[in-house]
Amino acid sequence: MDKVIHNQNPSQFFTWQGWHNYSILKDLLGDGIFSVDGDKWREQRKLSSYEFSTRVLRDFSSVVFKQNVVKLANIISGSAISNKPIDIQDLFMKATLDSIFRVAFGVELDTMCGSSEEGCKFSDAFDDASAMTLWRYVDISWKIKRAFNVGSEAKLKKSLRVVDDFVYKLISSKSEKMHESHADPSLQWKKEDILSRFLQFDEINPKYLRDIILNFIIAGKDTTATTLSWYIYMLCKHPLVQEKVAKEIEDATNSNDAVINIFEFIAKFFSEESMEKMHYLHASLTETLRLYPAVPVDAKICFSDDTMPDGFSVKKGDMVSYQPYAMGRMKFIWGEDAEKYNPERWLDENGLFHLESPFKFTAFQAGPRICLGREFAYRQMKIFSAVLLRFFTFKLSEEEKIVKYRTMINLHIDGGLCYCRTQIM
Repeated sequence: MDKVIHNQNPSQFFTWQGWHNYSILKDLLGDGIFSVDGDKWREQRKLSSYEFSTRVLRDFSSVVFKQNVVKLANIISGSAISNKPIDIQDLFMKATLDSIFRVAFGVELDTMCGSSEEGCKFSDAFDDASAMTLWRYVDISWKIKRAFNVGSEAKLKKSLRVVDDFVYKLISSKSEKMHESHADPSLQWKKEDILSRFLQFDEINPKYLRDIILNFIIAGKDTTATTLSWYIYMLCKHPLVQEKVAKEIEDATNSNDAVINIFEFIAKFFSEESMEKMHYLHASLTETLRLYPAVPVDAKICFSDDTMPDGFSVKKGDMVSYQPYAMGRMKFIWGEDAEKYNPERWLDENGLFHLESPFKFTAFQAGPRICLGREFAYRQMKIFSAVLLRFFTFKLSEEEKIVKYRTMINLHIDGGLCYCRTQIM
């Protein structure tokens, strides 16, 4: 059959995860949206698209984000008062995990403060399971290790047992509360978190629920945390941008002359309307994602023979990778200043934010698999950033130190951002 050159966006021809990815990811992610194709993917995509568009989830997640940024700010404040450096990336990792876990399960994990021993064990096991799953991509002997339960596969199995025990216990507990509320109308059952909302559907298998929720968590934890970490780093390297963001936050919230604490700021000044006015904050976050995308390399499987718009031929089953990290630095895409951190490139002549095509700005993918959680992620990043930058000025204690990235699925700062010290504004 003759091949046809398609002058369309090529992502529509690369929407398979493929059996190779599924075999690697299924122990951790099961039949979740990041590991499956076909009908299972479409079903979860449809359900997830609906959930992310609901006002209930938006309002509930905003409350959770605000509560957790208060905890985070208190920890940073203590560091600033004692003049001790902190690993801001580690704090963001804990804060985003606490946030996405509460939104997903309706349960307080509290890894930031360490109040829940069981929660901390889950967090450590989940991180270990994620790392060991990633290792499978480069370890050609992982199937043999799994068969004999040795090495990294033995560690993965042990970690997955902790994760599963914790998650199934939560699902069972939440399901019992749901049935109790149905039996006794006087018992109110809030359906704000994702698990509670999915439990409204009849006869959902606990294993399927486990898979769906863990995919939400893995999508919303490291990606947001690493972006916030790189954002603080970029603001430290560009203090004038940090000043402009802080000034915009004060102006948007009308809190310029107010002597307030964090609780008062969130209760009286920080609102949905004020956040919508923070175009420069949004632009500076997006510019960080352009240069430091949370997922620096992504791959898709071609499900039919085809020819790309530039004439390059691909065959069914070929894996094609694109690199948001490299694309964000290409001059023919972004101009001569492609490597420069310039939030203004995202603002129009009126200072309003404008978004580029997702096929140009690929940090959230494009086409059929474009990230459903994009607005959810922006909301968390903007809430965290607005509160922290209203009360703190961030500086690097070692200004000349070159920060490098760590090779992982997500673009972590190698060794964390341990050299960050803060000053209370």
